[in-house]
Amino acid sequence: HEREHDREVSELITKHEEEMEKLRAELNKNQQHLLDELRQQMAATQKAEIEQAQLQLQTMHSLELEALRLSLNNLHTSQLELTQSNLRKEKETALMELREMLNDKRAQEVAILQSRHQLEWEKVKEQCLKEKEDL
Repeated sequence: HEREHDREVSELITKHEEEMEKLRAELNKNQQHLLDELRQQMAATQKAEIEQAQLQLQTMHSLELEALRLSLNNLHTSQLELTQSNLRKEKETALMELREMLNDKRAQEVAILQSRHQLEWEKVKEQCLKEKEDL
């Protein structure tokens, strides 16, 4: 009876160890499955975070480019306005110089004409006096 009891205990122990081995294997399998799922979730999360970071970086890059474009456009506009202003001033200066030059030339021509007129007037006057004397 004792042997049978020992044999049953031994069978139970063997059965228990087999079940424990199965449970360990199943536990390991479940742990591995959970670990794989966790890795996949982490990879998906990491991929999503990387995509989000790239999207934010692209958005930031686009905003920076737009800011640079606007800044360059403003600078270009300022330079054009400055150039127009400078050209306007140069044109006004050139016109004033031309006006002065034309006024000077006109004054010289008027002076020459007055001088000729004076000479002709004196010739006519002399001729008139001469004709009076002859008469």
